[in-house]
Amino acid sequence: MTTTATPTNWSAFQFINRQRRAIRKFSALSIPEQDVQELLAEAALAPSSGNLQPYQLHWIRSPALKAEIALACNQQQAAATAADIIVISASAAIARDTASKQLSHVELSSKFSAKSKAYYQKQMKMFNKILGIGASAWWTPLVYAATLLRPCLALLPIGNMGSRHWAARNAIFAAQTILLAAAAKGIDSCPMEGFSAVKIAQKLNLPKGSVIPIVIALGYRAEDARIEMQWRRQFNETLITH
Repeated sequence: MTTTATPTNWSAFQFINRQRRAIRKFSALSIPEQDVQELLAEAALAPSSGNLQPYQLHWIRSPALKAEIALACNQQQAAATAADIIVISASAAIARDTASKQLSHVELSSKFSAKSKAYYQKQMKMFNKILGIGASAWWTPLVYAATLLRPCLALLPIGNMGSRHWAARNAIFAAQTILLAAAAKGIDSCPMEGFSAVKIAQKLNLPKGSVIPIVIALGYRAEDARIEMQWRRQFNETLITH
């Protein structure tokens, strides 16, 4: 299936992308449940390496739990006043589970050619090795030594830390989709990195090996929310053309 961009699509995207701001104080208005469901459904369509989707979206709805999560977010105003909080967790274990399910889907489907099935079988076998044996802590000292010589190897998905970093990076695609989807619905958001991952993991009973790359506060901006003038560095400092 091919898609064709239209001026209307591009203008709409520019408007959404440029109006999105990190809001740190929300009003008492609640967000319709269906709106949150829909933007999270879009986040589930975000791209990921090997389509392994190594993350889960934890929608914090309970007022009591939301207050505990806000406390674990250092009582940031965005977390304390949010209508809803989304905690994103990631792990190699989620990716391995996805790989198994994806492979079963491909093998049982009549819509994939023999060539396509062979491709997926090879890909999933490779990912299972990388995220299985390759995620062992035994590899960590070797990866560390390699990065001393070649810093560009620091993000290899090898070793227990490498696999977690890989899962966290992939989860950020879903996080960005949440931010843009929320803006498209007229919902404000604030991505937060200042939190106690240990406390949140305990509150949500996350399995060992999980990481929390980001927590997102959702709501409608308060009338007195402080919104500073947007600033970005010069584009020619960001774009390097080769």
